[in-house]
Amino acid sequence: AATAPGKKITARLKRTLPVRGPQAPTVSELMRWYCLNTNTHGCRRIVVSRGRLRRLLWILLTLSAVGLILWQCAELLMNYYSASVSVTVQFQKLPFPAVTICNINPYKYSAMKEYLSELDKETKKALETFYGFSEGKPKVRRSVDDWNSTGSDFFQQIPLLKVEEFSRTATDLYSGQKRKIEGSVFHKDSSIVNSGDSSDIIGFQLCDANNSSDCALYTFSSGVNAIQEWYRLHYMNIMAQIPLETKEKLSYSAEDLLLTCFFDGLSCDKRHFTRFHHPLHGNCYTFNSGENGTILSTSTGGSEYGLQVVLYIDEAEYNPFLVTSSGAKIIVHDQDEYPFIEDIGTEIETAAATSIGMHFTQSCKLSKPYSDCTETGADIPVENIYNKSYSLQICLHSCFQKAMVDSCGCAQYAQPLPAGAEYCNYKKNPNWMYCYYRLHEKFVKEQLGCQQICKDACSFKEWALTTSIAQWPSVASEDWMLRVLSWDKGQKLNKKLNKTDLANLMVFYKDLNERFISENPANTLVILLSNFGGQLGLWMSCSVVCVIEIVEVFFIDSLSIVLRHQWQRAKKWWHGRQRGKEPRASEPQRQGHDNPVCIDEDLPTFTTALRLPLPQDSPLPRTPPPNYSTLRLDTAFTEQLPDTLELGQH
Repeated sequence: AATAPGKKITARLKRTLPVRGPQAPTVSELMRWYCLNTNTHGCRRIVVSRGRLRRLLWILLTLSAVGLILWQCAELLMNYYSASVSVTVQFQKLPFPAVTICNINPYKYSAMKEYLSELDKETKKALETFYGFSEGKPKVRRSVDDWNSTGSDFFQQIPLLKVEEFSRTATDLYSGQKRKIEGSVFHKDSSIVNSGDSSDIIGFQLCDANNSSDCALYTFSSGVNAIQEWYRLHYMNIMAQIPLETKEKLSYSAEDLLLTCFFDGLSCDKRHFTRFHHPLHGNCYTFNSGENGTILSTSTGGSEYGLQVVLYIDEAEYNPFLVTSSGAKIIVHDQDEYPFIEDIGTEIETAAATSIGMHFTQSCKLSKPYSDCTETGADIPVENIYNKSYSLQICLHSCFQKAMVDSCGCAQYAQPLPAGAEYCNYKKNPNWMYCYYRLHEKFVKEQLGCQQICKDACSFKEWALTTSIAQWPSVASEDWMLRVLSWDKGQKLNKKLNKTDLANLMVFYKDLNERFISENPANTLVILLSNFGGQLGLWMSCSVVCVIEIVEVFFIDSLSIVLRHQWQRAKKWWHGRQRGKEPRASEPQRQGHDNPVCIDEDLPTFTTALRLPLPQDSPLPRTPPPNYSTLRLDTAFTEQLPDTLELGQH
């Protein structure tokens, strides 16, 4: 019972005394309390400064400091994902790369005439019609199986055309009739070699087999390019139908291609080469392929300690319509890398000595989030059809081949076969040419999505090549050298080789300096946090505790105040609805005890009592008048003592 008055006073204080700090009932009071108590001096100066001008200046300075902090922190975050490049040069014994060598002419022309007789006849007819090219009519050997009939039918469907650009008409080479050009026209090149009259353009038309009105005309300003492209198109049709075993026999063997071989000063032979069949280049041979588990290395730089080979090109066996240059193509690559001869191969001249010096560089980049590269290609949604280590070229070619199989129903001849697919040919896939050209056009314009899907490899090896050429053999040594090589080749002495059939190749390390280029993170988490702290202290005299305080006040406490107000409104609305009346919108909001977060049960002090506001309807308190009845003296005894009675009588 003794503590009841104290509890009543405490309850009254809670109802009337304004609440400060994180338990403030409004956001404005919370912000004022924060500015008065925070360690960031700018916020405090906004509240305590006198005069509007001074307060406005402090607001501008504080907002500028906050903007600078945000800008610098954003810069720090972006720099956090940057990498620094370091280059390390080591001098050591280096592994020798794989060297793949191909003859530019893929197959011996004498062995291929059976398959190409009809195509060659049509090509010669085109040359005679357009350019007046004529030669004696050779005896055309009949092709095997039914190549003749199928070829003739197909040549009638897709003949070469002489296009009159301005009139949009074309002359059919096969029938000599004129036809109207319909559909799109695609100009494939812009060459300085023109086909005579500038208004006449050579080309061919491809139409959709399912929709004859959907056609595309492919034209060339150079007749050479037009005839070669047309020839190559039919050539791939024919080669796609020949079994792989037969094509390997039609191409060059290791004994045909290699005359002499030396590596690191020691003799080598065909046993050091591995055969690799390329669809467009025939039989190629890779030196130091590593298939047997052994990779050769060299401990000395210089041309005498590299690979030296003499190649027999055999120019007499070249296909005159398929290739227009003679020599060989080589590519230097890693043992796990696929040799893209047609993309990055280096051509070797005949009757010349070609020296290729190498510098070895190994690069390693950081993957995400530092760069958009892939470690192994496992995260790329494209199947690797080459069975070699991942590279950007492998991904792009595999992506196009997959799109070719999905769209055209067959695979393009120049690339490996995916599982379960077969090469396109006009017997089984009469529409594949039109489909291929349309698809290739989308690929070049980056509309297939392959360039967006495929990424660079994070780590790769590179051999920088420096090429020099010298005349070989010299005039003084030509006679005896050709005779010796002819004898080694098995020819008779009176039938020596021609120097235009030979090519001398040397591949070597210029030095044994291995460059290793690697990327390392330019920043660590510790450096990032230190930079953040420096920016906060420089512009706002703030620390980590200050940041936590900002998060608590501006997000947690402010949100709780807003939610509490909404909850109170909802409760009032609900209670008013239950009583059948709308809640009063202008009802003053209580503070203190009605605030559910106020849980302070301490007894009031004299200081807090003095802060109580006076009632609005009551008069000001004043000193009450004295009660005069209290001035009467009442005795505490009911009977008077005898001695006092006597004194009273006197």
